[in-house]
Amino acid sequence: MNQKKEALLLLEDGTAYRGLALGIDGTTGGEICFNTGMTGYQEIYTDPSYFGQIIVNTNSHIGNYGVQLEDEEESSSVKIKGMVCNTFSTIYSRDTADYSLQEYFERAKIVGISNVDTRHIVRHVREKGVMNAIISSQILDEKELMNELHKVPSMDGLELSSQVTTDTPYFMGAETGSKWRIAVMDYGIKKSILNNLTKRGCYCKVFPAQTSFEEVMAWNPDGFFISNGPGDPSAMPYAIKTVDEMVKTGKPLFGICLGHQLLALSSGINTYKMHHGHRGLNHPVKNLITGMCEITSQNHGFAVNPDEIQSHPDVEITHVNLNDKTIEGIRRKDYPAFSVQYHPEASPGPHDSRYLFDEFAKLLSEV
Repeated sequence: MNQKKEALLLLEDGTAYRGLALGIDGTTGGEICFNTGMTGYQEIYTDPSYFGQIIVNTNSHIGNYGVQLEDEEESSSVKIKGMVCNTFSTIYSRDTADYSLQEYFERAKIVGISNVDTRHIVRHVREKGVMNAIISSQILDEKELMNELHKVPSMDGLELSSQVTTDTPYFMGAETGSKWRIAVMDYGIKKSILNNLTKRGCYCKVFPAQTSFEEVMAWNPDGFFISNGPGDPSAMPYAIKTVDEMVKTGKPLFGICLGHQLLALSSGINTYKMHHGHRGLNHPVKNLITGMCEITSQNHGFAVNPDEIQSHPDVEITHVNLNDKTIEGIRRKDYPAFSVQYHPEASPGPHDSRYLFDEFAKLLSEV
């Protein structure tokens, strides 16, 4: 790729930004969102929850520490649709890096744009709300590119977990010596979540998204984990039904992000699309049970309805976001099931919330 080749970023409302191409020469579209984290770009790009999205990295330099394959991949491939940044570094300083971010994107066939004002883009999205966008280094005429943008589907009502889930079940952890057998529903699972479960004595069987409840129960699990993932949770009736059946077994259940939304939906609580979502490593959350505050890593564009939770006889709020008072955690009063909207494995991010995996282990030990 010629690093001086021009590229065009066009938003759904007609706002255009011209910069320099990165990754491969091409055209790509998706929902534009921004992540305010200063580090962890590789973990972000491989997080299946970002599937279908163009990510704006707000840190001023991206690519400066290269790519390391062994420790920083959250899934088997890059999941983002495209990347937007200010300064893109084609060289890197880390001795242990395998190669540059430019080469990484070339291998993954990712289209991106640099040398644009990411602060302006973020302010615009915060004001106008989340929308679709398109990046191209092939089509530089705005009218022609807008015609291509109109073909990109809206995230609202879009089911995507079936596109990022595993094709066949697989195992994580040691079968011999583990304390519990955990059935993990893969709606877009991150590797670091599985690592946190296995470190606490869980032997995990990871099931494809549309696996039936009966097939999961045939393995005789001690508990359930409902994973993160992309898309609109209300467009997943198959998952809502499965989670409801799992809850009613009385076995411990823990959900993260999309898993949190699915637990709410299975309890009769609706979700809604947020104005511009939460994506970053510094979101303050209050634990209403302990009164303690946590700095959390977040990545979601949907949330659960607070009024419906407050009026629900069997669901209570456990965590709230201190920035906008959105719901960050719930638990069932009648079953050992709980969930959080943020990422306690926090890869990348702070480790304030990893105690939630310990709480899940405690529930398993009490059954």
